[in-house]
Amino acid sequence: MQKAKAFEALRRCVSQRGSSLSHHRAFSAQPNYAQYDDVEDLVTVEGRAKSRAAILNRPSALNALNNAMAARLKRLYESWEDNPDIGFVLMKGSGRAFCSGADAVSLYQLVNEGNVEECKNFFETLYKFVYIQGTYLKPHIAILDGITMGAGAGIALPGMFRVVTDKTVFVNPETQMGFHPDAGASFYLSRLPGYLGEYLALTGDKLNGVEMIACRLATHYTLNARLAMVEERLGKLATDEPSVIETSLAQYGDLVYLNKRSILSKLEVVDRCFSHDTIEEIIDALEKEAADSYDEWCTTALKKLKEASPLSLIVSLRSIREGRFQSLDQCLVREYRISLNAISRRVSSDFFEGVRARLVDKDFAPKWDPPSLKEVSKDMVDCYFSPLSEFEPELELPTASREPFMQ
Repeated sequence: MQKAKAFEALRRCVSQRGSSLSHHRAFSAQPNYAQYDDVEDLVTVEGRAKSRAAILNRPSALNALNNAMAARLKRLYESWEDNPDIGFVLMKGSGRAFCSGADAVSLYQLVNEGNVEECKNFFETLYKFVYIQGTYLKPHIAILDGITMGAGAGIALPGMFRVVTDKTVFVNPETQMGFHPDAGASFYLSRLPGYLGEYLALTGDKLNGVEMIACRLATHYTLNARLAMVEERLGKLATDEPSVIETSLAQYGDLVYLNKRSILSKLEVVDRCFSHDTIEEIIDALEKEAADSYDEWCTTALKKLKEASPLSLIVSLRSIREGRFQSLDQCLVREYRISLNAISRRVSSDFFEGVRARLVDKDFAPKWDPPSLKEVSKDMVDCYFSPLSEFEPELELPTASREPFMQ
């Protein structure tokens, strides 16, 4: 792995960068934490001999990310990266979820209250944190035990080690809510085998822990019942060597067996149907496949596509396809544009309609605008991908200061 190879050089840079980076960050604009009295309770910290653990702690909300959590995570990770006494970092969730993604209901309420700027701040902070993860100077371990959705995957998958369990459920449900797979999803989904990424992005189908191992979204698998032993072992490590961490994680690994009914056993038909250039062609291919094979999978996939926002389907497909040829930072800049357009309602209110239908009123009957694929114009789609105006700055990532360390 490129990160593992570069780690030795990166470690030597950390102590040298520590004082200057800390001084620079002290003058950067910070969120107003006063409005979040319990911010430290939302992301708690465990200190260990040579490591730190960040624990997402909103179990009643399945650890959904809000502004305070994203800002605290970013601030913690920056400080830990600069601390030469910390060898590696771990992240996990409390309760039955790792992280269910962004707190869509909070975003919905903020915009309805006219507070669009706070929504923009959330996406900016979140995407910057994802970029930090993707260029982190120290080994990072994410324990994806339980529900892992959308942005929840985005804050974990760029790291060096991703541990999944028999309780892991991975899903990108955004098109069903009038949004798009974000927080780096167009980067990691586009790099899955064949056209599996397009399938997952458009249908919102789930993967379990074994499937995540099989398609290399995850690096290690263990049973949920063994996690306490895994964490105890990691907590005793006094090292920053990726090879030692790797050995410790592998020690508690379990054999995995892919179910014959897994979507990964259907990669040939997935490629045949989801390799097309347009959503209409994908639907036609699925309908032909369903007619020829009588496979229930085709019927289910068609149902999911027809329930999703037509505009979101087209935007998401284009985003994944562009992500195939872009770096993580380029994907995040593009996803930031799409996200700001989605919450601004310049083209459509599908995000708010999707959240209303699925999470607020729960009538599961969204009224999409436009209501059909044929009514989605090229100009509508292009608007989501166009550079932001001078009054809305683009997402600025510190590529010049971080990327050289990752060569």
